[in-house]
Amino acid sequence: KDEDIIKNVIKAKAELECAINNFEYAENDLIDYFSYQIKANQAKLDYLLKKAKKRGILLSMIEEIELKSKKGM
Repeated sequence: KDEDIIKNVIKAKAELECAINNFEYAENDLIDYFSYQIKANQAKLDYLLKKAKKRGILLSMIEEIELKSKKGM
């Protein structure tokens, strides 16, 4: 269960970063789309981080696993 939360936090962080990058290059109507996507992804990440904190999962644990997964790519 803890592993699932950690994986979801990592995925949510990546989705947020992607939305932010897309927003930077968005034009016209896509600006609104990506701004909503950023807000939704931030809310999801905030929720997952609160859930992780309640379960005693430390941010350093999440970052360590994230770094290991990037090195394995």
